Amino acid sequence: MKRLECLDGLRGVLAVYVMLSHMAPFAAIPAWIARPLSHGGAAVDVFFILSGLVIVRSLEGFGYRARPFLTARVVRLVPAYLPVLALAMAVQVLPITFEQMPWIATGSPAREIWSDGWPRHWLAYALTHLTMTHGLIPNGVLPDAWVGFLGAAWSLSTECQFYLLALLLIPRCGLSPLPWLGLGLLGLGWQALAPEAWHFSRAFLPNKAFYFALGIASAAGGPRYGATLVAVLGLCWVQGGIGKLIAPLLWTLCLAAQHQPDRPGLAQAAAVLRAPMLQRLGALSYAIYLANEPVQKWLGVTLARLAGEDPLLFTILWVPGAIGLPLLLAVWVHHRIEMPAMRWARARRADPARPLRI
Repeated sequence: MKRLECLDGLRGVLAVYVMLSHMAPFAAIPAWIARPLSHGGAAVDVFFILSGLVIVRSLEGFGYRARPFLTARVVRLVPAYLPVLALAMAVQVLPITFEQMPWIATGSPAREIWSDGWPRHWLAYALTHLTMTHGLIPNGVLPDAWVGFLGAAWSLSTECQFYLLALLLIPRCGLSPLPWLGLGLLGLGWQALAPEAWHFSRAFLPNKAFYFALGIASAAGGPRYGATLVAVLGLCWVQGGIGKLIAPLLWTLCLAAQHQPDRPGLAQAAAVLRAPMLQRLGALSYAIYLANEPVQKWLGVTLARLAGEDPLLFTILWVPGAIGLPLLLAVWVHHRIEMPAMRWARARRADPARPLRI
């Protein structure tokens, strides 16, 4: 399959942006710097759109056969996920003392990023994280299960739900976005009508189905994409207002840069997304996305004690560390875990009798 280089670069941009959006609320920086870094959720939504396109191509490549497709997804996600999940569980025991960070106001988004303390129902949290089913549990049954130990894991649960449903729907419905738009409408209806205890988190697939619909329509292109974009923009507006329009509009721009890189106005965007640095960050994007939160949590708790409630000292140490340390761990995870796993998977496809050795 042809490599989508602009979209590989987009992965790098999104992963770094999510990392920065987790870093900024803890730093004592001006609002004009912090405010543009406050849309981490939109970046994850773009990841979902990208996944819609990638999974269509993957299913086609595997001839819509469930076993090789799911095996490839497991090899892609699980080897890097498990050690980072173990790290997140180890970091979970660290007490979060915002009293030592008095510059972080009571309503600051920083207070929503790190989960605090060992969960009461820790075994259920651990099992649902290991099976990536935590997005299927209503808040009233297991509160905050969708974040639990590793905040980034919520989107993996959404992805896994999508993979399984895509196996059922795409071979039958093709590239039609209608089933996915309908699923999104079902999610909106459930959130509006169901009792609050039975509301699902954003990790529940129907709450994000619009974005996958746009990704699937991207594989079809032409008028189908335009009609789907209009529908998604309208439904996103209903779901969350103007902020929800960022993801589909940004995706549309990057998709145009991928397919029409010589068109005036898009050539610069295509050149940036194809830059070697962004291509390298794109290769690291999954590891960056997984690793940034637990590393930043450990660093933040440690620096809060060292800084002695001094916001300037904390920020001077925090900003480079909260960027550099997750990147270093991501490089290690990518080269020591992700790449060997993918090499093994490619070798197995070439020679199914090859023994399991990573």
